Amino acid sequence: MRHFRLKDCGERSLLLTVSCVTRRLPFGVRFVLFAVLLTCGSVLPLPVHAMQAASSAAARADLAKAQAALRGKNATEAHRMFEAVLKLDPSNVEAQANLGVMAFFRGDCAKAEPYFRGAIEGDAALTKMRALLAVCEMKMGQPHAQADMESAYRKLKDAKLKARLGIELANLYYEQGDLEKTSGMLQQLLNLQPDNVDFLFFAQRVYSELANQTLNKLAVLAPGSARMEQLIAERLINDGDLKDATKHYEKALHLDPDLPGVHFELAETLMQADPNDATAQTQAESQLEQAIKVDGDSANVESELGRIALLQSHPDKALADYRRAYKMNPDSSTAAMGISTILEQQGKNQEALTYLRRAVKEDPFSTKANYRLFLLYKKLHMDAAAKRQLKLFVDVRSSKDKVEKVYHEMHPARQ
Repeated sequence: MRHFRLKDCGERSLLLTVSCVTRRLPFGVRFVLFAVLLTCGSVLPLPVHAMQAASSAAARADLAKAQAALRGKNATEAHRMFEAVLKLDPSNVEAQANLGVMAFFRGDCAKAEPYFRGAIEGDAALTKMRALLAVCEMKMGQPHAQADMESAYRKLKDAKLKARLGIELANLYYEQGDLEKTSGMLQQLLNLQPDNVDFLFFAQRVYSELANQTLNKLAVLAPGSARMEQLIAERLINDGDLKDATKHYEKALHLDPDLPGVHFELAETLMQADPNDATAQTQAESQLEQAIKVDGDSANVESELGRIALLQSHPDKALADYRRAYKMNPDSSTAAMGISTILEQQGKNQEALTYLRRAVKEDPFSTKANYRLFLLYKKLHMDAAAKRQLKLFVDVRSSKDKVEKVYHEMHPARQ
């Protein structure tokens, strides 16, 4: 099991800022959960209605002093005053909750646990306290910790805290070897925070392990099957070996001529390997016709037929194919791009613009679509739009270059 560390971002006031504590983490990320705070500088105050009134004037005065100490970022004094409150009012929810958080934040779950339980006993609606308590239970190896964490996760409404408890659960599932549960939780986390780098990294690894696990099982159960040949072909395509991928697709079809999906994949591979070769075009067209017989027609098939027709200098047929594709799937950026290409060739620039905009909307990271839209804006003398589009194109290309650089670093032999 790999471990990671979070960088220490310094001590801050416990109720006003988060102190990111450097510690050993299990796979992916283990966030220090803080009920009152989620990120450095943000505030999650305990709800006023959940606080019990101080049982005496002295307790109320000590509470005020504790809160003032927190505002002044004096955690030591705040801790002392909260303890003083509990001596006067042992069931005070606010004092117990804050002392529990302070102990938790120091990594002392043994001390935090009774404070959390006391706060929850005083106010059962403290879902954030329940979440922290569940994490402490897990750290202390209590048998009911997982069930409590799952229960707290379901009840939490705050998206940020839910994400932090969710990653704890994802790590727990991963440590248990349950990749399906891990991937399910990661999908929920990515719905909450789609651009979280740690979540994306964790998901990439889990999905890769699931894919390898499935591959190994298929290799044991059906090593010489058509599906195994298809899987090998797909792996070869990912490795950039189109020639050998074609051979394995052909082997798959030899074993099962009606294998779903393979005719289309073979056609794509043939066109990717040598799109301008007349023989490859003819072979791909034949495979696409077979795909329609086996799998039925689709936007992808019609778009590929349109591409071949355009390469063969049959614009009318290409436009008809692309229009059929677009009718089947109006969200197809490929179909929209194809239609716009032919309309532009016919001088119908305004109509082409409509489809090209649609193509960019459906595939905003397509460098080709973004650049063509820039050129069309210029052709139509839409200077302001062209300027904006050029910037978008440059940004997209820069992002693609970064991805390509990482890819080449991962596979230096292919450069």
